[in-house]
Amino acid sequence: MSPNDQQPRLASTGTAGLDQILGGGLTPERMYLVEGTPGTGKTTLALRFLLEGATLGQTALYITLAETEVELRAVGEAHGWSLEGLDLFEMVPPDGFAEDHEQTLLHPSEVELGETVRDIMTKVDDVRPTRLVLDSLSELRLLSQSPIRYRRQILALKHFFATRACTVLVLDDRGATGSDLQLHSIAHGVISLDQTLASFGGQRRRLHIVKMRQRQFRGGYHDFEIERGGLCVYPRLVAADHPSEKGGQPVSTGSSELDALLGGGLVPGTATLLAGPAGVGKTTASIQCIDAALRRGEKASYFLFDERAATLLARSAALGLDLQPHIDSGLLELRAIDPAEMSPGEFASRIQKAVDGGATMVAIDSLNAYLQAMPNEQFLVLQMHELLSYLGQKGVVSLLILGLHGIAGDIRSDVDLSYLADTVVQLRYFEALGEVRQAISVIKTRTARHERTIREFQIDRNGLRLGEPLNRFQGVLTGAPTFSGTQETLMASQIDPEDPRT
Repeated sequence: MSPNDQQPRLASTGTAGLDQILGGGLTPERMYLVEGTPGTGKTTLALRFLLEGATLGQTALYITLAETEVELRAVGEAHGWSLEGLDLFEMVPPDGFAEDHEQTLLHPSEVELGETVRDIMTKVDDVRPTRLVLDSLSELRLLSQSPIRYRRQILALKHFFATRACTVLVLDDRGATGSDLQLHSIAHGVISLDQTLASFGGQRRRLHIVKMRQRQFRGGYHDFEIERGGLCVYPRLVAADHPSEKGGQPVSTGSSELDALLGGGLVPGTATLLAGPAGVGKTTASIQCIDAALRRGEKASYFLFDERAATLLARSAALGLDLQPHIDSGLLELRAIDPAEMSPGEFASRIQKAVDGGATMVAIDSLNAYLQAMPNEQFLVLQMHELLSYLGQKGVVSLLILGLHGIAGDIRSDVDLSYLADTVVQLRYFEALGEVRQAISVIKTRTARHERTIREFQIDRNGLRLGEPLNRFQGVLTGAPTFSGTQETLMASQIDPEDPRT
């Protein structure tokens, strides 16, 4: 391959997640459009792009038609940046509104447009930047007065920039009605930033690449947040990008009876769904599986949606499952999630980070709260499918908790995810001899011949204990059982005044 045929080195945007979406960065010496409504992060993204160039020893120029230099420096200070290495040029001088600048022979827009474009070109020739930001095109659109003049001026600037060997970001706040397709056709690439406000919770920001000539990029919407230090972009999880397949022998749940019910234990690379009504013991069962993995010296991550971390730790310790030492040692990551403040993209990114850090078991408690973070059910199913496929390919044991509505009888869930799970464990209440008791059964498993029985279980200071199969019952799964046995058929009641669960 000759030197002329080699691909030019990509220009990093300075935002790691965006570079990952773009496959490494931007093609140098091209003009790119960054569009979005006010407040979506265009200025922050542009400044970070210039600062990245400055760290590489490149000349960086920011030409502003709307904001002042003082405002730009304030943005930098808010992110902890020093803009001393950047050349900031404010196109509206302090005396630009004086009376001696007014004229009446020509329409003001005709004079101002020509002067503005010439001033931009003059400044670029003076500085000779490697990276350039022009903020914003909405001002040129207003001065142009017509789409034809506007397009001609943008084409003129594009050809001018091409002869000056600089990588250009032009910002646009979508001031025009609808999508400006003319501008899209002129730019080498288009990055669109969106912001939506839900009925409750914080605003959700996301971006997508509208076009990028001669480059492969990851399409679709990608969540991002504006944090101190710039944009934190969470690339959309695509399981096909992580093709490594890992497996292994089944691992114990910490209960030999539960292992037997599952047909040998939990198989790496599979997802286990624990479904049941509130308070039946789903979280305790998952904590016991997590504790068993931690005792084997493995790393685990527990993502908690439904209760405070302190409450979970206190409740687990009372059952003989003290997790705090494992948190202190770094083996366990226990993270309480607020679904109203976290986007699904950020959540998937945190799970990826946990797996990259060595976690072999991941628990999500619960899917009901995760559902509330999604616009509608179909998005939950699609994203959960990608997430579980990724975890499966990484050989991670996934524990999913799904709360069901109701206590007995016709129990329903918000969404059916049973077909996504490799193993489905159902926990139910039943009544016998004047007591409310609990039953557990394995509905399906794709990796082993599981036990087909329904067993009673209890939760005490030793965690989850399983009893003999309930062969004297009919209708336990339906929630309306008929008992035809004797007291000896059931587990002995364990009453411990110090145990909060008995």
